[in-house]
Amino acid sequence: MMNFNIRGENIKVTPAMREYTEKKVSKLERYFDTPPNSDVHVNMKVYNDQQMIEVTIPMPNLLLRAEEEHQDMYAAIDLVVEKLERQIRKHKTKVNRKFRQEGSVKYMFRDELNPTTTSVAEAEVDEDELQVVKTKRFTFKPMDVEEAILQMDMLGHSFFVFSNAVSGSTGVVYRRKDGKYGLIEQD
Repeated sequence: MMNFNIRGENIKVTPAMREYTEKKVSKLERYFDTPPNSDVHVNMKVYNDQQMIEVTIPMPNLLLRAEEEHQDMYAAIDLVVEKLERQIRKHKTKVNRKFRQEGSVKYMFRDELNPTTTSVAEAEVDEDELQVVKTKRFTFKPMDVEEAILQMDMLGHSFFVFSNAVSGSTGVVYRRKDGKYGLIEQD
């Protein structure tokens, strides 16, 4: 059973929005042998005329999380549920492949899904999504964090890997959704 915790930032969550969200997200239960007993955290936001929704469903051995934005909140809800379904299908494929290799049985997913929810072509695409299609090799020029951010912006990338001239370790700077920057450092 899914326990919904729905809240809004800069938006009043109407009973109709709450009902629509619960109805759509609850459809994910059909992917499981027994409906998961978990909390569903839904955060609806409005910023600059964009409607955003984040859904997090923590479960044992699996964390489902997706976010979407659209000019219409109901469309954003539909899109975020599609993302969650893709995550479940991808995880199910991975789990089934792992257990086939180990000669064991799967633990939580249904064998048969409604034929309208997944096609053979989609299943093949999901498996292909994990393949590396391009490899790049390059030498790191030692630089400080500020220079790495400038390089990233100059290249128009959303992240940049560099050798930190101060600490000597490898680091990654990235642009966050709020427009600010983040840094990932090696321990």
